[in-house]
This record gives sequence, C-alpha cells and structure tokens, in this order.
Amino acid sequence: MTRNHLEDLPPLAFIGAGAMGGAIVRGLLNADAKLGVRIRITGEWSTQMQELVDLYGVEGFDSSTDPEANIKAVKDAGIVVLALKPGIIPDVLKEISEYVEDGAVIISIAAGVTIATIESMLPDTVSVIRVMPNTPALVGKGVSGISPGSRGTIAEVDLAETLFQTVGSVLTVPESQIDEVTSISGSGPAYVFYLIEQLTAVAEHKGFTPEQAALLVNGTFRGASELLAGSDKSPQELRRLVTSPNGTTAAAISVLEQGGIGALFEKATDSAVRRAKELASR
Repeated sequence: MTRNHLEDLPPLAFIGAGAMGGAIVRGLLNADAKLGVRIRITGEWSTQMQELVDLYGVEGFDSSTDPEANIKAVKDAGIVVLALKPGIIPDVLKEISEYVEDGAVIISIAAGVTIATIESMLPDTVSVIRVMPNTPALVGKGVSGISPGSRGTIAEVDLAETLFQTVGSVLTVPESQIDEVTSISGSGPAYVFYLIEQLTAVAEHKGFTPEQAALLVNGTFRGASELLAGSDKSPQELRRLVTSPNGTTAAAISVLEQGGIGALFEKATDSAVRRAKELASR
C-alpha cells in the first residue's frame, strides 16, 4: 500500500474506540501519522482514546458525557466505521442517520448484523460495507473479510480494503459467505489458542513446569507459523518434511487422524456458521 493511497482516504469517524476500533485507528496512524487530523473517534473515554488524541492529533468525543458525540463525529466524514456491539447498532443508526453525509460509506464490523438491516436504517445516498476482522488485527496480523452492500461501488470496496490492509490481510467475499469467513478467521484465533492450551496441559502432565511447557508449546506454534509464512511450501508439504515414515511424528499424526480431527473441525465451523445466522435473524 502506498502513502498516496492512504492519503486518498476521506475524513474518518470511528463510532466506538474499543479494542478492535482502536486497533484499526492505530493501524492507519502507524501507516501514516498525518491522517490523525482527519480522524474522529467516539466512546466512553479511555486511556487508549487519550493516547490517540495526544500522540496523533485524533479528535475524540466522550459519549459518556456528550450526548451528541456520535453526531459530531459523523458530520463531514466520508467513512464511518461502526465498531460497536451488535445490540447497540440500531440505536446508533437512528441517532446518526440524518447527519451522515451523502455519498458516505458506512463500514460495520459488528457480527450478526446484516447489510440489509443497516441499509434499511440509512438514506439511499449512503453505502454500507460489512467487515469481519479478527483479533490478530491488534498486532497488525489480522485477516478481514469484506462484503459490499447493494449500493457499494468498486471504488468504495477499494477504500475498505485500503483501510483494513493497515492491520493485516483482506479477502473480499459476498455477504452470503461472511458467516463462513467468521467461522474460519474470525473464530480461528480461538481454535489456535485452544490447541495451545491443550498441548500445554499435555506437556505439564508429562512433567514439565508451566514455564517450561509454555516455552515448548508457544515457541513451537510461533516458529511453525513463521516458517509457513516465510515458505513457498503448503502446510501439507511442511508437515510431510517433519513426518518421517514410521517415525514418532507419524505415530502421533496417525492418532489424530483416527480420532477424526478433520471432521471435528468441519463440525465445529459448521456450528459457528449456524450460530452466526441465528444472531443475524434476531
């Protein structure tokens, strides 16, 4: 991404400056600190908000003390990011709808709130894009699924991609696939942490201290991930390089396969998709 491309972004408003909203703001600012003067954030005042205001010149509005904080933030903003819990979205949209600029792009990162729901509460002159980021965005290594709404243009999708590339990788998909994206990359970090948790418990059961187990397991996951990221080989090829025929790793992999781990992941992600659709239908 080039600096000129970032500078093409219009003024931005972030309604909600919690962990994910704050991560996106920081990603933008780390890519181009000059953007700070064109970013407004709202939320209950926090240390993170104060740092963004002090370090980068971001304009902040305390929603806990200023009832018009959200309205002030969206005025003149070309992009409005809804970084809120799903249950709050309808009330906030009612509050800001008449103040959103014609031609603005609303980007929602709220799980379970469909584009159609958001579009129905906004003027026809406003486009809606739904984005599902994941928690590694907090360290600039996220994966975000991007879905344009019925009014979204190629140029507006490009704006969303530019925005979320500052915190990782992006994949543009139709909204019909966004729940599947959520089940893989959105929930995926939890799957990885769960595997780390389980393997750590096994290491401790085999006599290692918690500190030793963490060194063994965390270091192995980190190293394997970095090896994959820096290699032109697929995960299957890298696994085979470690798995000597009739060796110790082959014995372990055989147990995992006999236990149906592939089918288990399929079942788990299917369950996540069903739950996402249930939330969207409420």
